[in-house]
Amino acid sequence: MSPPSSTDLKKTKSKKNKNHHYTDVHGLPCIEKIVASVDETPEAISTNISGTIPEWINGNFLRNGPGKFEIGNNKFNHWFDGMALLHQFKIAGGQVTYKSRFLGSDCYTANSENSRIVVSEFGTVAMPDPCKNFFQRFLSRFELPKASDNDNVSFVTYKGDYYVSTETNFMHKVDPETLETKEKVDWSKFIAVNGATAHPHTDPDGTTYNMGNSYSVSFPENPEETLEGATVVCSIPSVDKARPSYYHSFAMSENYVVFIEQPIKMDLLKIVTGKLRGKGISDGIYWDPKLETIFHLINKQTGKLNSVKYHAKALSTFHQINAWEEDGFLVMDLCAADDGKAINNYIVQNMRKSGEALDEVYNTMCRVFPRRFVLPLNVDKETPCGQNLNIRPDSTATATKTAKDKVFCTHEDLHDEELHTYGGLEFPQINYAKYNTKPYRYFYGCGFRHLVGDTLIKMDLQGKKMKVWEHPGLYPSEPVFVPLPGATEEDDGVIMSVVITPKKVSPP
Repeated sequence: MSPPSSTDLKKTKSKKNKNHHYTDVHGLPCIEKIVASVDETPEAISTNISGTIPEWINGNFLRNGPGKFEIGNNKFNHWFDGMALLHQFKIAGGQVTYKSRFLGSDCYTANSENSRIVVSEFGTVAMPDPCKNFFQRFLSRFELPKASDNDNVSFVTYKGDYYVSTETNFMHKVDPETLETKEKVDWSKFIAVNGATAHPHTDPDGTTYNMGNSYSVSFPENPEETLEGATVVCSIPSVDKARPSYYHSFAMSENYVVFIEQPIKMDLLKIVTGKLRGKGISDGIYWDPKLETIFHLINKQTGKLNSVKYHAKALSTFHQINAWEEDGFLVMDLCAADDGKAINNYIVQNMRKSGEALDEVYNTMCRVFPRRFVLPLNVDKETPCGQNLNIRPDSTATATKTAKDKVFCTHEDLHDEELHTYGGLEFPQINYAKYNTKPYRYFYGCGFRHLVGDTLIKMDLQGKKMKVWEHPGLYPSEPVFVPLPGATEEDDGVIMSVVITPKKVSPP
């Protein structure tokens, strides 16, 4: 177990904290170079290897993320806005080569050709063309915002092809060998959605599931198969159509898809009038702690929405760990926080701060921790109210029927106090190919003693034990588990992560 860094987290009680500080951390190192623009490297370059790479690892490790934060004299405001830069680490025979390319999206091309930001992003509004006259610039303020095709979140596969995606309705097919952009795919031409998550789920038979919002569009009751083989499984009406819930991903078990309607809300009126007001999409996203979180269950085979709604206190979640069904329960593990304001804190200006100003940003952000909810599946009119329906042994989660079609749930922590020392955990990953939608023991993630991950953590659910990898000045990205071919043990394999070095440091 690695010892705590000199930057320790101290747990504080928010009730007594009038300034809404969640931690009391001082002396965070500046990480401004993490949001510095870089050049692409389209021709593969060799790398220096420290240690030994197992001979059985052969293939391309593909990553995606923002890599350009300025266009001409214009600057992007939010970390999520940077132009997508695709990375390839080709591993073969114990050696690694690296290349990168900017995604050839329409917005990247238009921005580059005009030497300014032409397409609005999550936290950045495209300014009117200075070459137009005043009247033309004035009218352009009233145009509805166009969805960006800056797919800078992740790589996904559909039917064996590789795509990069974000949370709009656009994806791009990419050649995994050359990183060249092949074609742009607009989901809205195939199926009635205005966007889709960047984190789909895939069943063992290859069926892929995803979720997308539909604004002012009605799904047919019996949808026929559309282009690209996409079908609508289910449509879930929002509690408030003018303010639907924001979601980054969803959970899936063997027979159910779980949509988590959280109190991070999208004010659609603010979003569509953002250009007129000079505000980005982020201005229309807000946290409403007065609302409860609702778990909606959809049967994957029938497409029917479960009449029972599972409620919990207000929480925010961006990534789920795993979900499975056992003994009449759906067990769902996720990374969650008691506050949903963090999404608007990752502006580039905050990430470039230093000293006390940087500490202040970090200390006012709520930490994220792994939690488990246990949802009873066999709830009917005969089910008694007012008693805990979770009869699973050694589980402290509760599920209590409070009305005809309502069950209120409380969570069980999947960690002990030691995780507080490492700032909580995000970006969870499991041995997905073998244990997704099944009972499992291990998951992996990043510890957050900074605005970005600064440790890699292995969590063992038997005893809630953890192992930590850390090195001062190194900031790892989402861990990816690669199993040893033919492995029989769940954790027999390696963890792969791209580690960022804002300052030149010696390798561990």
